[in-house]
Amino acid sequence: MERGIGETRYAQIESGEIVAGRVALDGIRRAGSVLKARLITSAPRNAIARDEQGVEYLLPRGSSKVPEGGQLSIEVTRETIPGGEPWKRPLARLTDVEPGDAPSVEARLVSSNELGDAGWDDLIDEARSGIVRFAGGELRLSPTPAMTLIDVDGYLPPDELAVIGAAEAAKAIRRLDIGGSIGIDLPTAGSKSARQRAAERIDAVLPQPFERTAVNGFGFAQIVRPRTCASLIELAQDKASFETRVLLRRVAFEPAGSKRLVAHPAVISALEAKPDWLDALARQVGGAISLRADAALPMSGGYAEQA
Repeated sequence: MERGIGETRYAQIESGEIVAGRVALDGIRRAGSVLKARLITSAPRNAIARDEQGVEYLLPRGSSKVPEGGQLSIEVTRETIPGGEPWKRPLARLTDVEPGDAPSVEARLVSSNELGDAGWDDLIDEARSGIVRFAGGELRLSPTPAMTLIDVDGYLPPDELAVIGAAEAAKAIRRLDIGGSIGIDLPTAGSKSARQRAAERIDAVLPQPFERTAVNGFGFAQIVRPRTCASLIELAQDKASFETRVLLRRVAFEPAGSKRLVAHPAVISALEAKPDWLDALARQVGGAISLRADAALPMSGGYAEQA
């Protein structure tokens, strides 16, 4: 676990490489948290409750016999998903449990750039580009309102690429913390045996719990995993906020001293809206922080210069 500015980063590292990553944003109630709320729309299904901070939660299982305006305790089952679907409310369910935060994640806090040494920057590049390369091909990941789609392409023979691509897709799902409905479009394999081997590779690589279909004759398989929070792919869709936090992390590990952050105007605006983030960075680097917008830079091209 690496505590950052505006976020906390989690990674499972095996043999020096990140096999599973997650970013938890500050200010978002984690799945598993129990809080008091007031029912604002009563319904047998898809009722709506609002907490004390004004955040609205959708209750897919309804509100039981609680009248509109009544108080209730709810457990967060899916966190706020930032990015391309701001209208989507976080999900919750009624509970009798006393209010409290989600159980702490068992993690070791790192003080050095251990995540960076294990390939955190590469993981961030995969999240922002949606491209994951492997020997013999690549994955292209596309988040949609209905599901995350993974297209497998490459130059290996179709049967071989289908089997290898299935394993690489399963690895990417785990690395990028992708949940919910996931579609994998594999090359059309010429044999039923190859399709079965592809399905077996998914089962061998991706930890439970999940459900999946068989790989059909067109090379398509669907996976459904629990979705309690935003994937790294979804977080990257909120580009200005995502790239702002990426820039802050990068600068935090640079040599100490006063710095001027140079970035796309959207990133500079995001930083100006978070003076506490700039104060935190100033404490980390031991010097004052100033800002300069450069419209010629891509949103991911921010950097620090000596002030």
